[in-house]
Amino acid sequence: MQVPMPQLTRRQVFAAFAAPLSAAGEKPNFVIISIDDLGYADVSPFGKISYTPNIERMAREGMRLECCYAQPVCTPSRAALMTGCYPRRVGLERGSWHGVLFPGDRHGLNPREITIARLLKKQGYATACIGKWHLGDQPEFLPTRHGFDSYLGIPYSNDMGRGVKNPQAQNPCPPLPLVRNDKVVREVTDQDVLTPEYTAEAVAFIRKNKGRPFFLYLPHNQVHGPLFAAKSMRGKRESLYQDAVADSDWSVGEVLRTLEQEGLGKKTLVIFTSDNGGTIRADNKPFRGNKGSVWEGGLRTPTIAWWPGRIPAGTVSRELTSHIDFLPTLAKLAGAAPPSGRKIDGHDLSPILFGGPGVKTPWEAFYFYQNRNLRAVRAGAWKYHVSGELYNLDSDIGESKDVAAANPDQVARMKSLIARALADLGEGDTPGPGCRPVGRAKGPLRFFLPHDPATGLAPHAPVKAVG
Repeated sequence: MQVPMPQLTRRQVFAAFAAPLSAAGEKPNFVIISIDDLGYADVSPFGKISYTPNIERMAREGMRLECCYAQPVCTPSRAALMTGCYPRRVGLERGSWHGVLFPGDRHGLNPREITIARLLKKQGYATACIGKWHLGDQPEFLPTRHGFDSYLGIPYSNDMGRGVKNPQAQNPCPPLPLVRNDKVVREVTDQDVLTPEYTAEAVAFIRKNKGRPFFLYLPHNQVHGPLFAAKSMRGKRESLYQDAVADSDWSVGEVLRTLEQEGLGKKTLVIFTSDNGGTIRADNKPFRGNKGSVWEGGLRTPTIAWWPGRIPAGTVSRELTSHIDFLPTLAKLAGAAPPSGRKIDGHDLSPILFGGPGVKTPWEAFYFYQNRNLRAVRAGAWKYHVSGELYNLDSDIGESKDVAAANPDQVARMKSLIARALADLGEGDTPGPGCRPVGRAKGPLRFFLPHDPATGLAPHAPVKAVG
């Protein structure tokens, strides 16, 4: 469903921009809801479906960000969102032995990095992470070591459980743990209960902290495989995948309903997004490619910003934005200075969210890394792949017509931008001078649960280091 952009007067535009800054002493709340592997057109504001009414409502009452980029896969995307930096800058463009972190990986988000949660916690915010973390499962990498007061969830992907082989590792994955803070609650054997459990935890957190500013990060395991959905949602649509999408939408509705019941709707910015493009089971129209690629279908996310009375209702921005922008944006709205003494790649998006039509992207150039290699760059409407292909996304959103031969000046410009990125971040196994060290576990590597009860390996027992 396409929602038309209303025509705003200059006074309305100014009021919308100024409103978040005018409530003296009152800090807004923030909620980021991220669905795993959701396709761009899997929800009704971006596709022709009928079973995501709550997400559709968010778009009707807020702003669709139609060109919001994540990263190609889970770990890099979450590193970018948490730190406001390209994953390459913080050493998490991949895991130590795979494209993402696996259980028992010695790498993780460096405890010296400043996350959104750590920054907001210093501003007096209550902070909670509920769901999939995937930035390291060793003690020093867990959410509670990165500014979150509490954590409930699975510390990595929901397919990294009992019997799954660790790529290039000497140990198979252990049983899938549900973790509260740094302790195991239980082995996850029935994933159908995860979304209701996460949602109940989120609702309780909001109600408990309604009297103070809070930051809730709710990264669902849905709709990553293996697919699951609450039993009440199953069998009501054409596929289990659609049931899982509908289950995610129900959770969004519960969060919005709770905010309104507690009188917090007009005090809270809610961002809905996905951690990367959808898999082949998803609908990524009108883009080329899927999760894992640097085609538009691998990185564009169905992103919505909702803040009644602050963000003009039913609006659309087609300007380039990114998850990398969330940290500087939330910092600005909370009255916090951005992290000092380090490079932050993201930009404050509040002019786009509150400034009305005509506000342009702050990005001069946006770089697309895949694993450790720079694969493409975008500047304005132009997107150049290092393979030599050039596309004009204004006229060819599906990246179907290579126009490099007809635009040598643009190709030369893009190559100069790529040289700038390589001089800063490097490529392959050689990090550039702008890269900061990845976190490395100091003690023996540990799993939350034993590999096999028959072995007698105790929970949190060391495992052999790999890589």
